[in-house]
Amino acid sequence: MPPADPIVLTAAEARVLGALLEKEVTTPEYYPLSLNALVNACNQRSNREPVMNLAEDDVRQALHGLEDLRLAGPARSAEGRVSKYEHWLGEAFNFSRAETALICVLLLRGPQTPGELRGRTERLHRFDEIADVLAGLQKLMEREPPLAAILPRQPGTKESRYAHLLSGPVESMAASAPAEPASAPGDSERDERIAQLERELASVRQELDALRQKIDSLFG
Repeated sequence: MPPADPIVLTAAEARVLGALLEKEVTTPEYYPLSLNALVNACNQRSNREPVMNLAEDDVRQALHGLEDLRLAGPARSAEGRVSKYEHWLGEAFNFSRAETALICVLLLRGPQTPGELRGRTERLHRFDEIADVLAGLQKLMEREPPLAAILPRQPGTKESRYAHLLSGPVESMAASAPAEPASAPGDSERDERIAQLERELASVRQELDALRQKIDSLFG
């Protein structure tokens, strides 16, 4: 069941929730996460906008807030000396895999275009067409209350951006969202090459992160 009270996550709570969602899919062998692994996941320099520098106390406080909302908290089935943490978003909203991937990347990287979302959700869920991304976003927007919204198109941009609503209304996001320059011929090919490099770099960083988590589990 969704939380009884309106959901208005802090920036730290949104980052923690997004990190838990991401790691459940990308590194299931190390999920649920220890506190140290969760801090590292929140503060990754790849696939995060903005990059944050949360301390353990910040993450603990965010976890308390998410637990009050019944969105995340201590893992119910974890064993061992090290405390582990998990999200409960499936119980709260019964998301499809497409909705989970979209809300995860929106939590981790803020407002994005459907094209950006398609590329950045690749490790979480494969969208064959932009239309599939739009269909998933539409489902989030049709929730009661809505969990996503479309932002006004910025001057000089070709696509509108979408944002999650788990941190409240997005009017301020729309006002502050940076404008994207109009695409010139050849931009799409260059952007695809950059996206591929970003994915390869993210994969390497993911392997390093998984190694850190393994060390945590062995010596934590």
